[in-house]
Formats: sequence, structure tokens, C-alpha cells
Amino acid sequence: MRRRRFRIGRMLQYVAIVLFMIFLAFPLLFLFTTAFKSQRELQSPDPQLLPAQWNLDNFTAAIDRANLIQAAGNSLIVALVTTLIVVAVSLPAAYALARSRTRLRKLATGWILLSQVFPFILIIVPLYLMLQPLGLGNSLGGLVVVYVVWSLPFALWMLQGYVASIPVDLEEAGAMDGAPKWRVLVSIVLPLLAPGLVATSLFAFIGSWNEFFFALVLIKDEALQTLPQRLALFVGAEGQVQLGQLAAASLLAAIPSLLFFALIQRRLTSGLLSGAVKG
Repeated sequence: MRRRRFRIGRMLQYVAIVLFMIFLAFPLLFLFTTAFKSQRELQSPDPQLLPAQWNLDNFTAAIDRANLIQAAGNSLIVALVTTLIVVAVSLPAAYALARSRTRLRKLATGWILLSQVFPFILIIVPLYLMLQPLGLGNSLGGLVVVYVVWSLPFALWMLQGYVASIPVDLEEAGAMDGAPKWRVLVSIVLPLLAPGLVATSLFAFIGSWNEFFFALVLIKDEALQTLPQRLALFVGAEGQVQLGQLAAASLLAAIPSLLFFALIQRRLTSGLLSGAVKG
């Protein structure tokens, strides 16, 4: 009887997982199929999920109209530079914060969490006024500065949690074996932090890649506009949406994020145990 209940419970769990996956996958499937539909099919009173004839007209029209290649290059530069700076700054700061035993740790952690409460609209005007005298008001460098400032508190808070979960005994064991401090950090701590670094990198990259509001306020030059800004061109002034071209452009915009995740996710599993083995 107990085994039967266990099997029924396990079956219900699988059903719930499958339904949840379908719920998450349907918008992506709709986006994918819409990108390959013709304008005639999109305006049909009886739309179908799958296109009657697959074509690439929406992709070519979207690329030509919105200059997506240049916009994607701008977004890629901003996202990669932001990610590198966020990781480089938050990693040593998170280690120092996690290993600190003073009252400053609680104060710093509280300020980090408090900084995430402020909405975008509250800080965009002061940021804009500060960047203008520095010549960063209409530049990718200014956008990188804003994204770093906005992403750094959460990245620091997340990384210090990963550092705090690493036992200090591993570092002490390495020191007792005669390893210098830098060797302990590189060979023991850093590999164990690989999952945290991956998560932080994903957060910084995807947040910078998809961000729209700051870019809309700061970037005025068309040649410097990012991909989310160019995607807004497919929504007309009266709310009329070029659905096929918008779906094609959105599908293309999602590819770099997926590639970035596929590139770094391999280090998740290897980083979990390699540091402990070396220690």
C-alpha cells in the first residue's frame, strides 16, 4: 500500500513537472512559429500555431529595418564589459565581506540589500546629471558604468553567500601544508566558487543584454543604440505591432544569451568538487 502511494505521488510529480515545462515552453514555441509566418497568416482570422509555409521574410525585413547587427554588437560590447567588471570587482569584495567578523559586515550587507529597493525612475535623473559633465551621457562607456553600478550590489550579495558556504577549514588545511595565501585562494577557493561565478556572470550579462530603460534615457545616437532599443521600433506610435518582424528580431536577440549560458554552464559541475580535491 505504501509503495502504491509512493508511485502515485511520484507520478503526480512528473505530471506537474511536464505541465510546468509546457507552460514555460509555449510562449517560446509561439514566438518561434510566429517568426516564420507570413504577414497574410498573421492577419488571418483563424490563426494556426504552425505556419503553413515556413519562410525567412520576417528575419530579413527585421535585420534591414532595425539594423540589428550593429545594435547587437553594441549590446554585446556593453554586456561583456559589464560582466567582466562586475565579476572582477565583486569577487575580492565578496571574499573580504564573507570572511569579515566585524560589525561592518552586517552594515555592508544591509546597505547592499537596501540599494536594491530603489526603483529605476528614482535614480535615473541623478545618474544622467552626473554622467553628462563627464562626457558619458551618450556613450556605451556611460551605459557600462550604469549597468555596473546597478548590478554590483546584487552580485556582491550573491557571491558572498557562496564564499560563506565554503568551510574555512579547507583554507586552513592548505595553509598548514605550506601553501601561500594566494595559492590557497587560486587552488581551493576559486574552483569552489565556480558555480557562484557562473551565476553572477549570467545575472550581469543577461541583465545588461536585456536592459531597456537606462539605454532609452542615456543613448540618443542611433549608431550607439542597443538591441532592446531597436526592438522597440517594431511597435508603432499608435500601438500597432509588426508581430512577425518583432518575433523574428526577438528570436535573434535571444540567441547570444543562450550561447553565453551554454558556454559557461559546463564549468558548473567541474567547479563543485575540483577545489576540494586539490585541497
